[in-house]
Amino acid sequence: MTVILVRHGRSSANTSGVLAGRTPGVGLDELGRSQADDLIGRLGDAAGRLTAIVRSPLQRCAETVAPLVARLDEVPEQVCDDLAEVDYGDWSGRKLADLVDEPMWRTVQRHPSAAVFPGGESLAEVSRRATRAVRDLDRLHGGDDGNGLWLICSHGDVIKSIIADAYGMHLDAFQRVVVDPASISVVRYTGDRPYVHTVNNPGALVAPAHRARTDAVVGGDAGA
Repeated sequence: MTVILVRHGRSSANTSGVLAGRTPGVGLDELGRSQADDLIGRLGDAAGRLTAIVRSPLQRCAETVAPLVARLDEVPEQVCDDLAEVDYGDWSGRKLADLVDEPMWRTVQRHPSAAVFPGGESLAEVSRRATRAVRDLDRLHGGDDGNGLWLICSHGDVIKSIIADAYGMHLDAFQRVVVDPASISVVRYTGDRPYVHTVNNPGALVAPAHRARTDAVVGGDAGA
């Protein structure tokens, strides 16, 4: 079963250099709305094969998939709390330029498995909930024949945690993964192991001829 991981489009917090976290009212900016409109075209033939669209409950993810949901009105949309943004606690709403001076910033960058945000959650908790959710959802939406294709729209650190797990990386290495706003990543889950097909793709996906139960289902052109 294959999941397409989409980070939400550029938000007002991204452009202002603020760590939004779960702060309400953070939506897409003008570029982000354009990225949302472009998503179905970037998915190409894969859009017609989607069995579900699952998203974080936050506004910027809802706005990112809204044009896709409108075009694919027969594909169910599901909200999953376990795919929500990291609860950054007291760091939420603060400027990133100020946070780099916090003593814990170095822990977040070098040993994220030990990072616990003051008044919030740990990155280890984020990794556990996100990877558990993607596997549970994959069993639900992947299809009985093992060739289902579905989509997640979530946040940078959440998607990085899922990709790091698929690579078999320790969480302390997950900062090596780059997931930009509106980027597309692709992971295929099999009975043996996950296969990472695409990471941080800013362009269009290419869906080659159908090959049942193989590790090559969807690949990316740019940024693969």
